[in-house]
Amino acid sequence: PFPVELKAGKTYGWCSCGHSKRQPFCDGSHKKAAPGMSPLRFTPQEDGPAWLCGCKRTQNPPYCDGTHNGEAVQGAPLPT
Repeated sequence: PFPVELKAGKTYGWCSCGHSKRQPFCDGSHKKAAPGMSPLRFTPQEDGPAWLCGCKRTQNPPYCDGTHNGEAVQGAPLPT
């Protein structure tokens, strides 16, 4: 997960495709690398730190829920 500092009332675009060079936030890479996907836009209610998902498999997007610790992520082959 990515530790970030969020501002209440500000809208963020969380990268849902995994191709952004500005992880965990969207940089528009999905337009070429993953057409049909789009960022998840969210607006936090409170200022403060948060852990945003990096594996993109969370059941609570954009926040990390520990899914990255499971076999599906830990056992996945690394890209070459």
